[in-house]
Amino acid sequence: MNSKPVLSQKEVSVILAAGRQEARINQWQVSIAVVDDGGHLLALERLDGCAPIGAYLCMEKARTAALGRRESKGYEDMVNAGRSAFLSAPLLTSLEGGVPILVEGQVIGAVGVSGVKPDQDAQVAKAAVLALK
Repeated sequence: MNSKPVLSQKEVSVILAAGRQEARINQWQVSIAVVDDGGHLLALERLDGCAPIGAYLCMEKARTAALGRRESKGYEDMVNAGRSAFLSAPLLTSLEGGVPILVEGQVIGAVGVSGVKPDQDAQVAKAAVLALK
């Protein structure tokens, strides 16, 4: 039988706080989602001023990173390189801003961020993930 770590609400709170801090330092209004390894929502926070669609997109970015076991940017890069058929893949978004959470080489969840430029979304997501290290 295999075993692996899982995210508790304690870790989820740390992740959200780190993402919120990175966004506030940069004065970015974003939404931040944390999901488990199956892409199921554990927490969502929409900062003041973030457009409502940000809440939806951050969940999709997080789900994509968790299920795909890679940053959502990888899918965006594929589409931008001409693999437009990938746009029809179910349950995935090809937008940058989803980052998997790895512990001991295993994906245990992901963070998705939406609300600003793609690289800025990713910056917030990466800061949130790094808070667990």
